[in-house]
Amino acid sequence: MTFGQFLSILKARWWLVLLVIAVATFGTLGINLLLPKEYRATASVVLDFKPDPISMALYGGMGSPAVMATQVDIIESDRVAQRVVRNLKLNENPQIRQQWQQETDGQGSIEAWLATVFQRNMEVQPSRESSVIAVSYRAADPRFAAGLANAFVQAYIDTALELRVDPARQYSAFFDTRSNEARDALEKAQTRVSTYQKANGIIATDERLDIENQRLNELSSQLTMVQAIGAESSSRQAQAQGGDGERMQEVLNSQLVVSLRAELARTEARLRELTTRLGDNHPQVLEARASAQEQRSRLEAEIRRVTGGVTVTNTINRQRTAEIRASLDAQRAAVLRMKAVRDEGMVLMRDVENAQRAYDAVLQRFTMTSLESQTTQSNVNVLTQAAAPLKPAAPRITLNTILAFIGGTLLAIGMAMALELRDRRIRNIDDVVTTLGLPVIGSMPKPGMKIPLANRPSLMQQRLMAPLPAPKVA
Repeated sequence: MTFGQFLSILKARWWLVLLVIAVATFGTLGINLLLPKEYRATASVVLDFKPDPISMALYGGMGSPAVMATQVDIIESDRVAQRVVRNLKLNENPQIRQQWQQETDGQGSIEAWLATVFQRNMEVQPSRESSVIAVSYRAADPRFAAGLANAFVQAYIDTALELRVDPARQYSAFFDTRSNEARDALEKAQTRVSTYQKANGIIATDERLDIENQRLNELSSQLTMVQAIGAESSSRQAQAQGGDGERMQEVLNSQLVVSLRAELARTEARLRELTTRLGDNHPQVLEARASAQEQRSRLEAEIRRVTGGVTVTNTINRQRTAEIRASLDAQRAAVLRMKAVRDEGMVLMRDVENAQRAYDAVLQRFTMTSLESQTTQSNVNVLTQAAAPLKPAAPRITLNTILAFIGGTLLAIGMAMALELRDRRIRNIDDVVTTLGLPVIGSMPKPGMKIPLANRPSLMQQRLMAPLPAPKVA
């Protein structure tokens, strides 16, 4: 279809086109004029994503997209809508209660019914790249729309604060109970430590253990020394008992033994002299021999006395060694017993330390949640209050009329083309050529149409030059 044919169709059915356009345009205009006016009031809030120090310590930062989506859901929730009803005390209005009785027969809650009604006309629009949320409300009364928009914003702020404070109060009560339990556990652990220290006489475990260890080391050193002395005294006792007592150092260093030996030597020399000079049986020789025998007996007795002292010394050293070894064993047992007591005491002390750390941690959490539960500041602030709009937001008469005119034009053209396809007619010369497949030689002017003589030849020439139809393929 050529553009000329399209125009000829519209020209032939101009009355239908104009009728459809007029009906669509003026019908829409009339409906918009008859529709009640609707006003839209908008209030906005801004979210502060920077948490206070308490919330930062408890929860840390939160992502903006998640927070924005969550806040939108909170505003659109039934809890906020029902809070609006309670704040405005609409559930106490007799007219509203009567309307609720008529529509629901008294079933359900009037707060839930009013919340559902309010939610239908409330819209929430979050900003894409900011933390601002717009809350709009549509109503026939501009002041009512502004009041409901501001009421939704205030109810949302109160609800957001409750959602923040209520869990903190629950956590605070939970940590309060746990802190009391942790304090009781700490007191019990400290009591066990005190009882154990009193039962074992522990005052300063580490200092006493150091003293006992020092005494143990001293006893060990004394035992080593006494054992060395005992070994030496044992060797000298063996030497004395083996017949070598005369060569012992104690015997050689004894002045009495030395004097007795000198005196014995003089007596023996005198005896030999008298024996040589007087003979063996002379009274002086016999007297000198008896004197020498007596002195030898005294010398042997003195040597036995000196060597007997070595035996006594050895016995004493053995006794000292046994005593020091017994003291060392007793000290070692005391040190081991004290270490066992200290280890058990250290276990009890670690129990006290663990109980103290647990109590401190719970007390810290209790303090933080208690402060969080007492907060009165929300991270949502009102950015703009809704004011009563001066112009209605709906219906948009100009825009709707323009859209109706455009839609009516398209509908009219469509209807004209549909009717033309059902009842195809020849509107111009091009339709003759297309329909009959024959060239047009001439055309008759319309009745009353005057054609200038100067244009006749050219018009005839145009008709004679009409295109021939394409040959048909058998």
